[in-house]
Amino acid sequence: MELYKEYPAHIVILRRTFAVAAGVIALPVMLFWKDRARFYSYLHRVWSKTSDKPVWMDQAEKAAGDFY
Repeated sequence: MELYKEYPAHIVILRRTFAVAAGVIALPVMLFWKDRARFYSYLHRVWSKTSDKPVWMDQAEKAAGDFY
């Protein structure tokens, strides 16, 4: 039994296309915005999400092998 569902490829591609488009469109405004790191951090989470598992959990599971 799988707890988390992986998204199909077309959903991942749409999410990544949205993240790139939003980042490029927002760039002129974000150059002068003091809190732009939060916005681009959000876009990175949108980009890296490939399932309904929380991004931090997926990255932590992948990084666990780096230490042993």
